[in-house]
Amino acid sequence: MSKYNKLWQYIKDNKAGVVLDHFFLRYKKELPAYGFEVRKISLKNKVVKFHQL
Repeated sequence: MSKYNKLWQYIKDNKAGVVLDHFFLRYKKELPAYGFEVRKISLKNKVVKFHQL
């Protein structure tokens, strides 16, 4: 369990973009368990684009 579990579930349920901070980079490896992968990260804009597996 990490602090991002609710985020992963939200993305899985809503398939939407979410604004994140740089700490997200430590936790992105958990995302495939929810059926998604990270496609693009913009730390400048604090945006991550996801792709459903």
